[in-house]
Amino acid sequence: MLVIRKLLVLLVAFLSLAAKAGDVVVTQFGAVGDGTTLNTDAIQRAIDACSRQGGGKVFIPEGTWLSGTILLKDGVTLHLHEKAVLSGSTDINHYQLVDGFKDGRGSSMGYSFIGAKDVKNVGITGKGRINGNGKEILEKHGRSKRPFLVRFVRSENVTVSDVYLEGPAAWTMHFFECKNVLAESVIIRSRGLSNNDGIDIDCCEQVVIRDCDIDSGDDAICLKTTGPKPCKEIEVSGCTINTGQGAFKLGTESMGNFEDINIHDCTVKETKGIKLYSVDGAHLKNLRIRNITIEKTTLPILLRLGSRLKTFREGDAKKPVGIIDGVTISNIRVKQASQMAMIISGIPGHLIKNVSISDVSVHLPGGGSEADAKLQLPEVEADYPEVTMFGKIMPTYGLYIRHAQGIRVKDVQVSLAKADARPAITGIDVADVSLTNMAMPATAFDEPYVRLEAARNVTLGMVSPENKPAVFLEVAGAASKNIAVHADRPQIKLAAGVAKSAVQIKKVNNKPSSKKSDIL
Repeated sequence: MLVIRKLLVLLVAFLSLAAKAGDVVVTQFGAVGDGTTLNTDAIQRAIDACSRQGGGKVFIPEGTWLSGTILLKDGVTLHLHEKAVLSGSTDINHYQLVDGFKDGRGSSMGYSFIGAKDVKNVGITGKGRINGNGKEILEKHGRSKRPFLVRFVRSENVTVSDVYLEGPAAWTMHFFECKNVLAESVIIRSRGLSNNDGIDIDCCEQVVIRDCDIDSGDDAICLKTTGPKPCKEIEVSGCTINTGQGAFKLGTESMGNFEDINIHDCTVKETKGIKLYSVDGAHLKNLRIRNITIEKTTLPILLRLGSRLKTFREGDAKKPVGIIDGVTISNIRVKQASQMAMIISGIPGHLIKNVSISDVSVHLPGGGSEADAKLQLPEVEADYPEVTMFGKIMPTYGLYIRHAQGIRVKDVQVSLAKADARPAITGIDVADVSLTNMAMPATAFDEPYVRLEAARNVTLGMVSPENKPAVFLEVAGAASKNIAVHADRPQIKLAAGVAKSAVQIKKVNNKPSSKKSDIL
């Protein structure tokens, strides 16, 4: 024990020589890294002293440092030695509520292990570990006061880099109403408990998340707006993700807008999919997702505009139904999806607009039946947004578009392990839709390859089944009109009430023709 104390004294002396004037070591304030001494007060005194001296680093040396809630102050960076473990107390009474709120399912949230509120120029660095001991907390105290592992509230100039975050009782790292945030090379391991998100960006501006390695039971990188302020100017890149839910999700809580979001060049091992939602009034616009590889997923791409219209803090007013307008998704590679490829679904009277999807490949198991093809997806306008909201069985295996306008989809390839009786493409209440170079297997049995209902101004260009289906296109709904099909005399089926002039066939064979098009 005496030797250890001497080593600690030497370490403190060494760090003091190399440190800035405001830098401190937690042992200077009585902290003990033995894994059993509660160090909350000592670490907090170190942080407070560092901030009073103009800011700097608070060093956590090698050892296991047990603590309850720690609050960072202006100018302070918590720096963990690579062999340091900052360990969360398993006594819930050692945690503070940091700006509480209710999440999308109505649970009270906001207790935190490492927290910060209304501060500037703060961060967490170093290659050490922060372990929330979430499993033990929940076993002893239940879910009523689950602490986040790391939480920054209304803070500016925040950096979290290199640290290893594990064992949260709730979300791993949450930023609320923050500005100028960098999360870089962070490793997150949050499996084994429900609602263990990786990184949550909530009503924040100017955020960069790059080169992070996230393995989470719940959503890996989740953008949300639990208040009326927007999420905007967000960039995510170079991340490696493995998750039990969404790799990238926008809008479980979606009061404020989502603007200028750029997600690119990430690798995903397993996920439920890429989920883009506005259900509480948010305007989602200028969103770009590109260069994503997914090994295994349920439903690769899901866009949902809904009308749940919840609020999450006292005093916030409900908003009208929001808008999804301006989404670009490109170069998505999916090795295995279990349910279907893509859903774009608004609600009656509220259309998803101006979505461009290109260069997508998906492999599916197939095997859908004629009975599956007859299903109608429920509207569930006010439901909690999730992949499961429409049920487990889909009436289409490839692309399902409903209540949407200005949709451009091109260069999509879908392969099936087994023959599928369901349509490859379904469009219901759609307008100004262009589907080009869609390579999908022909449907088995008598279901159409493409099914359209109440469709206006739709172009099917180079939509090419591998084998000629019995029915290429089925059109229903008296409102359907101006549907152009670029194919060599495909079989068209018109439901009662659909005018023959609603569909035009534009030949694409190589034989010369005196006619530019045939009219049904």
